[in-house]
Amino acid sequence: MNENAGNPTNAYTVPSVSIATARTGVSTKANALGMRTMQERAYAKRGEQYLLIKSPPASGKSRALMFIALDKLHNQGLQQAIIVVPERSIGGSFADEPLSKYGFYWDWQVAPQWNLCNAPGVDEPRVARSKVDAVRKFLASADRVLVCTHATFRFAVEELGIEAFDNRLIAIDEFHHVSSNPDNKLGSQLGAFIARDKVHLVAMTGSYFRGDSEAVLSPADEGRFETITYTYYEQLNGYNWLKSLDIGYFFYTDRYVDAVPKVLDPALKTIVHIPNVNARESLKDKEREVNEIMHSLGEWKGIDPASGFHLIETPVGQTLKVADLVDDSDAARRSRVLNALKDPAQKDNRDHVDIIIALGMAKEGFDWIWCEHALTIGYRSSLTEIVQIIGRATRDAKGKERARFTNLIAEPTADQVAVAEAVNDMLKAIAASLLMEQVLAPRYEFTPKNTGPKEGFDYGEQGYQEDGHNVGVNKDTGQVHVEINGLITPQSGEATRICREDLNEVVTSFLQDRTVLERGLFDQENTLPEELTQLRMGKIVRERYPELSEADQEAIRQHAIAAMNITQQAKLALAGADASGADAGQTAQGNTSLLDGVRKFVNVRDLDIDLIDRINPFEAAYAVLAKAMDEKSLRQVQASIAAKKVNIPEEEARELAKRALLFKNERGRLPDINSADAWEKRMAEGVAALARYRAQAKMAQAMGETGNG
Repeated sequence: MNENAGNPTNAYTVPSVSIATARTGVSTKANALGMRTMQERAYAKRGEQYLLIKSPPASGKSRALMFIALDKLHNQGLQQAIIVVPERSIGGSFADEPLSKYGFYWDWQVAPQWNLCNAPGVDEPRVARSKVDAVRKFLASADRVLVCTHATFRFAVEELGIEAFDNRLIAIDEFHHVSSNPDNKLGSQLGAFIARDKVHLVAMTGSYFRGDSEAVLSPADEGRFETITYTYYEQLNGYNWLKSLDIGYFFYTDRYVDAVPKVLDPALKTIVHIPNVNARESLKDKEREVNEIMHSLGEWKGIDPASGFHLIETPVGQTLKVADLVDDSDAARRSRVLNALKDPAQKDNRDHVDIIIALGMAKEGFDWIWCEHALTIGYRSSLTEIVQIIGRATRDAKGKERARFTNLIAEPTADQVAVAEAVNDMLKAIAASLLMEQVLAPRYEFTPKNTGPKEGFDYGEQGYQEDGHNVGVNKDTGQVHVEINGLITPQSGEATRICREDLNEVVTSFLQDRTVLERGLFDQENTLPEELTQLRMGKIVRERYPELSEADQEAIRQHAIAAMNITQQAKLALAGADASGADAGQTAQGNTSLLDGVRKFVNVRDLDIDLIDRINPFEAAYAVLAKAMDEKSLRQVQASIAAKKVNIPEEEARELAKRALLFKNERGRLPDINSADAWEKRMAEGVAALARYRAQAKMAQAMGETGNG
């Protein structure tokens, strides 16, 4: 990863983290049945009744489902397959495919009347309910496949009942829309389907976490699913063309439309996501905002009558084709633009369109392989949405060597109210960047020190070294084996699964904790790393997995912090190496991968879980932020965060006391409040604070009893 990966054709450099890829070509190669790596992995589990496919955008989830569904229809006795997508535009991903042409046994075919995503009308309740009749007719027919939206499916289940879908495959695309919260109708319906146990379910998502921190599935229901995981790391490293992905943020003052030209390079195929009209960044006139963005690109020359794209002539004489997905005043023209973007005949035509300007569209499931830059103004409501937006730019396409995501964020001003709002936006943007780095990292396999080499892992030229600093790589799965002294091993099967499969979900909850971000980023002088790594992460794990034992909860906490801190320290290690090899003021252009950074970090540090707990997980992010923000504004934000510092709350005091007890068990004494070690002193302060809380509670109780007497 490189910091300050800039835009070579713009005068402005966007401070970024750059993730380099190996370009092995593995993820794009097909086997004898026409399946790519992820599809082959999923198809191997086709006999399972409940399948959960966690795989990034562009990895081929739609086609993987086609393979699995056809096998279930022809070989497993299921009557029909119902494909459920969150919005109509994604329905195109399940259009007819001649799979036999590439070696498979059957073709994928959907009769036109059963792709309800193509039916006229929008997905509001009245129209969606009218489509329930179509679902009823399909269930009574001899046809095999139906495609509809989440809304249509919810209404159909409500009206027709769970039993109407017996002996059918139900496949839910973009599964993170589901929630275990009882108020989430689709989640409740899926829970009822699982309880009845008469259907097969395939769930697919590129981001198995939600912006509202709710669990997607209840632990009991999730335990019924066989999980197929294909990581972003495997996907990007397996590409043929894409060399790197830059993730950065750029701060602006005043109006965002004046800052767009600084980061919008007309030479790059770009999706611009403007802010919602209710957002603080919005100018409250979306058509005017689009017009100003287009005006900044050059002179308007009219509208192409066939596609509906705007034609803009740049100062250098290039004619840009700009698709406006914001203007909804003319339904016919908007429909023409959408149809032009979805035209399958233009899928491989790089010159079909140059820039897409969108509001609420062109995110999940939107397939434009040529997109090189996703430019997003303002914060987004969830980390999931950011991951989906970045996924628009990470498609592999001939000649496309670099992709980037830029978040344009308002810089704090002198007004304290505005500072609070701007800090909130900033925290969300940085959290999204950190999460994406974690999502893009390889899957870690952590074990205690000296447990021996793992089968299938390459430990380098010298091989596995007893008492050495061992980092092993499984080239087939992209997993990285790292040994950590003092690491707790999970005991139960569920905790083992979480450490293997779900660490990113734990890290996501950590990054969605505002206190964690504020303290970790902007109050590093007054915040001990252990307050974040042990107390805050420990609390998150306990709340997320209350049914697990304390030992398993601690194992998960350690594994999650190790995954995050090793990724961040690898980034710092690479940034240091790149900076030492670059002239001052120049953009670092190293071509190393994250794995090189992991090796660098591990080779200079004897990894111990206590050491990892003493690293602030946000110090690498702060290094990037300090280059991106005006120093005066940065100090202002730090001061506002530091001013919010409060005494130790009771819950934190209780957790510090627990840590103090562990300390006593290891050292034979309680922590000393006068210790030179800041964390030992903090634990002692926690013990003292808890004693005060208990004394106050006893006094209040005694006074109450006296009053009653």
